[in-house]
Amino acid sequence: MASGARTGIMESMSMSARWFRRGDHLVMLGAFAGAFTLLALSAVTSWPVGAGPIVQTSSEPVNPVYTAEAGDCLNWTKRNLSDVTKVDCAAQHMFEVTGVADVGAAYGPQAPFPTDEQWQKISEEYCAKTSLDYLGGRFDPYGKYTVGPLNPGERLWADGKRTVRCGLQVAGAAGGLLPAYGTARTQDQSDVYDPGVCLGITEARGVGDPVDCAQPHAFEIVGIVTLPDGPFPAPEKQDETMSAECARIAAEYSGGMDFRAKGLIVTWDTRKPESWAAGSRRANCKVGAIPPDNTGLTAFERSVRNPDAPPLTTANPPQTTAVQQDEPTGAPLHSSSGSATTTSAPPAPTSDKPTTTSTSETTTTSR
Repeated sequence: MASGARTGIMESMSMSARWFRRGDHLVMLGAFAGAFTLLALSAVTSWPVGAGPIVQTSSEPVNPVYTAEAGDCLNWTKRNLSDVTKVDCAAQHMFEVTGVADVGAAYGPQAPFPTDEQWQKISEEYCAKTSLDYLGGRFDPYGKYTVGPLNPGERLWADGKRTVRCGLQVAGAAGGLLPAYGTARTQDQSDVYDPGVCLGITEARGVGDPVDCAQPHAFEIVGIVTLPDGPFPAPEKQDETMSAECARIAAEYSGGMDFRAKGLIVTWDTRKPESWAAGSRRANCKVGAIPPDNTGLTAFERSVRNPDAPPLTTANPPQTTAVQQDEPTGAPLHSSSGSATTTSAPPAPTSDKPTTTSTSETTTTSR
C-alpha cells in the first residue's frame, strides 16, 4: 500500500469516525430476561390468500403458511407473497417461524382487523418472548434480526382466523427485507453486510437499504472484522482494533486509494454490551463521504473497489438489494426519520471514479 494512501486514511479517520456509526434509534418493544429486549417490526406481513374459499379441496395445495410451525422457514419472491414456499433453513428464506399464537382471546369474532399500532402490541405480547425463547435467550437488539408476526390478512380475519405466525426476518436499515441463510438459532447475529454492498441514503440523510453502488449511497462495505472473544471490550479498545484493521482492509479493497483527496473517509461499527452478551463479534468496515457540515450523511456514487482486483466471493449471494413487497415491513428500524424536503439528485458523473454529492434534506439523523 502506498504511504500516501495510508496517511490519507488515517488523517480522515482522525477527524471523527463516530458520526458515521450505526445509529441507536431502534423500535424497541418489551423487555425480557434482564437486559435482553426485542425489536418488533413496525408493520406486519399478511398471509398470501387468493379470492377463492378458505376450505380447500384435496386437489388444491395447502398454503405452507397454514401449516408452518416453529423451526420452519418460508421464502417468497413475489411482491404479494403468492409464491410462498416452505424451504430448508439452510437455503435462502425471508421468514423463520419461531412459534404460533392464537390471539382470539383478545380479539373476538367481531373485532375489526387490527391497526398497525395494535399489531405492534400483538408482536410485543405474543411474539417477543416466544422468539427470545426460540433463540435460547440470546438476542442481539442491535443485530440483523427483527421480530414480528405474519398475520392472516383482512379476508381470513373477517372469516374468524385469529392465528399468527411469529418469526424472525433480516431487514435493512430502512426496513426492506433481506434474504437470510441458515437458522437464526446458530447464526452470528451481528449486523454486518458482505464486502461490496452499498447502503443507500434516505430522504432524512440516514442509512438506507442496500442499493446498486452506481446509485447515490451513504456507505460502501469494504470488509468485516471479527473482534476477539473475551470480556466486553470498551468502545475505545474496539476503536483501536477496528481503526487499524479497517485502514488495512480499505487500502487492499481500493488498491491504495487516497480517500481524503476524494472527500471520503474510512469508518467502522462497534458492538454494544447487549450485542456482545448475545455473541455478536463481527463489525463492518466501510467507506463514506465526509459531510461538509459534519452532520447527517452525504451521498456519493460509484464503487471504491479496485477495478483490477479479482471478483469478490461470498458464502451466499450478496445482499445487494432489498426485496420489495406490497405490504412493507415498516418504517426505518435502525435509524431515525422525520419529515424532509428533497430535490432531485444530480446526474451521475461520466467518470468512473467515486464522486460525492451532498444531499439537500433538512432533517438529519443522529449517528
